[in-house]
Amino acid sequence: MFKKSFLNQLKNRKLISQITNDLKIDNILKKKFISVYCGFDPTADSLHVGHMLPLLFLRRFQLKGHTPIILIGGATSLIGDPSFKLEERKLFDFIDTSSWVKKIKNQISLFLDFSSISNKAIIVNNYNWFKKINILSFLRNIGKHFSINQMINKESVKKRIKKGNKGLSFTEFSYSLLQAYDFSILYKKYNTLLQIGGSDQWGNITSGISLTNFLYHSEVFGLTLPLLTTSTGEKFGKSGKNTIWLDPKKTTPYEFYQFWLNTTDENIYNYLKYFTFLKIKEINKFKKNNNLKKTYIKLKKILAKKMTCLVHGKKNYKYSKKISKIFFIKKINDLNFNNLKKLKNYNAPHITLKKKKYSLKEVLCLTLLASSLTNAKDLIKSNSISINYKKQNNINYIFSNLDKLYKKYTIISRGRKNFFLLIWK
Repeated sequence: MFKKSFLNQLKNRKLISQITNDLKIDNILKKKFISVYCGFDPTADSLHVGHMLPLLFLRRFQLKGHTPIILIGGATSLIGDPSFKLEERKLFDFIDTSSWVKKIKNQISLFLDFSSISNKAIIVNNYNWFKKINILSFLRNIGKHFSINQMINKESVKKRIKKGNKGLSFTEFSYSLLQAYDFSILYKKYNTLLQIGGSDQWGNITSGISLTNFLYHSEVFGLTLPLLTTSTGEKFGKSGKNTIWLDPKKTTPYEFYQFWLNTTDENIYNYLKYFTFLKIKEINKFKKNNNLKKTYIKLKKILAKKMTCLVHGKKNYKYSKKISKIFFIKKINDLNFNNLKKLKNYNAPHITLKKKKYSLKEVLCLTLLASSLTNAKDLIKSNSISINYKKQNNINYIFSNLDKLYKKYTIISRGRKNFFLLIWK
């Protein structure tokens, strides 16, 4: 049916970290359309940038005619996946996760086509089958297929047992069985042949492959994507302090835009391959440009535009671009009243202050430019804070009328890239 290898196209974009029996799955993809699934546990009321890679990966499959299946972990989110976590995940209430599912479904629709096409995306919730399961029958019929020895030797479990402060609870240890059962259910109901996930999901995915083989004597496959990390080596996730959410109320479109604009030089080519649908030849052409600095800036703008338009729309992209131009003006004389007024209208990071007197430390905490009063003090002492583009290193500084542009606005910043608009009442 297909002359070109879709799997090779994915490999060329460096989108495959690990895969089971790639020759066989490649041969299957050349002959027929399949359904492929990825699971998302609703452990927050929004997805974040780390979820974008698997969603866009599923989109690539859908564009090729395959059917993407999103499994929402309404049940597994109540347990918590221990994979490569040093401490036990917080347990959530069913009421919370249920309300979060609705918001997450809306975000997923930004990436996948749920219209009446033949391979429209499908969303399922594993709570629908787990709520009906009897614990005794689950242990007899499913648990018997799992070896404790093999489960303990999985890399994610070993790391947790060795490095974790509190070891690993039985609740978390059982997570792998639940995810494995999900794969078997989706195989039975939708003939799902492939599960994808982050590279930290390899152990859970292979468990699902083994269980499906035991139960139905059929071969299914697994594939993991590159694990995205921040500049400090931390996994993109929801537990970090600087999580970039897809919900505009949690991370503004401007902050989202700035995140992509601040992609490191060493990551930009890979990110264009991972997150955009630009052809590889087109991306590689940029490498031939002798002026690397200008090239990096151009590529980061392309990435920021495509990602912001995808998640927040063209209007918010244009607003974010305008906010950046105003904030990065860096000459107080070039800031007119209309520009400052527009910052609020464009939903730039801002806060309204109602008291007469505020200390700089207090405002840094209110704007979340500092995590605490101690952190605020350290930032001021290290010369990292500016008021209206002028450095301020007085740890006891109190704002005065001199700081209020047009008697109403103040721009404070941490470092060169983190700006905030103060609006005085």
